[in-house]
Amino acid sequence: IREQLSSPCHQTQTTCWDHPKMTELYQSLADLNNVRFSAYRTAMKIRRLQKALCLDLLDLSVAQSTFEQHKLTNNSHLLSVPDVINCLTSIYDGLEQEHKDLVNVPLCVDMCLNWLLNVYDTGRSGKIRVLSMKIGLLSLSKGHLEEKYKYLFSQVASAGDTCDQRQLGLLLHEAIQIPRQLGEVAAFGGSNIEPSVRSCFQHVR
Repeated sequence: IREQLSSPCHQTQTTCWDHPKMTELYQSLADLNNVRFSAYRTAMKIRRLQKALCLDLLDLSVAQSTFEQHKLTNNSHLLSVPDVINCLTSIYDGLEQEHKDLVNVPLCVDMCLNWLLNVYDTGRSGKIRVLSMKIGLLSLSKGHLEEKYKYLFSQVASAGDTCDQRQLGLLLHEAIQIPRQLGEVAAFGGSNIEPSVRSCFQHVR
């Protein structure tokens, strides 16, 4: 299954193999397209995705310590599929110890790997950036929103806890891939994040 998940797309790059359970999940997400308001619709899709991947059980602090344990400090570094699997296995092994009835480690690892590749490796190169995996997992983890914002900001900030337009653009670009993959990017300004970045720096010298 994992070889198929990370294999290149067909030449059209429009059809990639999905885990059967992921296919079922996407079909259930499509049922939510009847929800009228985009913010509610997107939130419901993300919540269903979060619970299907058991990431609603993942504490923000546990995710951070797992990244440190695997020495994922260089956010521009490219991770291979085995690297991603190792990190995900550590995460879900820990979750299984606390929630034995809810977490099936092999299935959760396969599903989460599938989702990360669909979001951040659409051409199926078999690699994603450390920053991409962090943003994907942390966005769907359990934690206070302000704490998530602080941690995500810290991943692109310079030593003085500031970030320039390029760094903020990088963060927003990675974050917007999640609603894009759910078919909801239009409601959030589309894939072009430049206007959002400019608006944040309007009053900054």
